[in-house]
Parts: sequence; structure tokens; C-alpha cells
Amino acid sequence: MTHIENIQKLFSKDFVESPLLESFEVGKIYLSSGKLVACDPLITNEMLPFSTEFPKGDFSVMLHKERESNCVAYAEIIFSNSEIKSWKLATTAGQNIKDLAEGEVFGYPVESGMGCFMDVDTQKSLNELEQRLYENKGGDFMGIYEEFFHEHFFDENGAIDQYAFLKPSETEPGTILGFETGYGEGFYASYIAYDKDQSPVKIITEFIEIS
Repeated sequence: MTHIENIQKLFSKDFVESPLLESFEVGKIYLSSGKLVACDPLITNEMLPFSTEFPKGDFSVMLHKERESNCVAYAEIIFSNSEIKSWKLATTAGQNIKDLAEGEVFGYPVESGMGCFMDVDTQKSLNELEQRLYENKGGDFMGIYEEFFHEHFFDENGAIDQYAFLKPSETEPGTILGFETGYGEGFYASYIAYDKDQSPVKIITEFIEIS
């Protein structure tokens, strides 16, 4: 079974039927432009948005953990409850699925152990925040993780959670959903479900393949 066939089997219904996964809704992500970015926000924060146009607004996010390890296996955004008719590998501008050899995928590399979903407008806000902090702090700037992300995941008692919603701008409504990626570093693909009108129903990023 290929990755996309496995994704189709697990996620084509309104709920996930697998004793190996624990699924829960973590909140809603706000997309201002409908141009969605998935990346390691510390390493590949200039990643291009997916070519598919997604709806604008607030959408439910699900995380699916591998029960045995308690690691995030899949991250999911749900755009509608329409019946799913097809699945495709998510691509960005310049990526053509026909160019892939058997077993290859498009996706994003993770080196920090963290992945995210965010609107391209929010990506711009994050990059502006990083630049502003760097200019204000100069040699005292410790990097965007220490300056912005760290407090949402760790406090003096240790780890807080495996995910967090973050706002890089006080004036813009966009949110970042940051989360731990599977067992850590890797290269991770996303898959989009479409209805009969080719409108996106959901997107899934896979970190641990559960079959």
C-alpha cells in the first residue's frame, strides 16, 4: 500500500478508525488568504504555500498521536464535511507529481523537531517579527525559537504540550499551529482531500505512517 492509499484509508471518513491512533481536536486555525504553508518554522520559514487555494476563515485542527509512542503521527485541517472523492499529494509552485520517481514525495524537511501550518500572511508576520527582534536586540538576539516559540512549549517545570497556537502579530488575526513532528527530524509530505467539485475538504501532513 502506498502512502496516499494509506492516507485515503485512514482519513476519508469523518472519524479515524485505528486502534493505533489517538485523535483529538486541538482548536482552530485562522487562514486570512487561503494560501496555506506547511514547514519547519525555524528552518524552512520561507517555504512556498501550497498551489491549492483553500477557504478563508477559522478551521478545526486535529492531531492524531501514535498511541504506543505518544508522538504526533498526523496533523489535519478540516475545511468542510463534504464527501471525499479524491486525494492528491500537496504541491507548491514548480512541483510536478509526474517528475517524482516511484516512492518519492514532495514535502518539507524538519531539523528542529517542529512543524507547523500557517497562512502565507501569517508567515510574513512571523518573518517580520524575527527581523524586528533581531534589529532591536542585536547581539542579544537568541533566535526566533528562544524569543518566540519556546515559552509556548516549555516553562520552568519542563514541557507544556506537544502543540501550540501562536500569534506573531498583535494587529493581524493570523495564527500559527506549531507541533512536534513524529519522532523528530525527517522529510514530511502532505495530502489534500477533494470533493466532487474539486474543492478541498481537508489536508493531512504525515509524520509517522500508521497502517
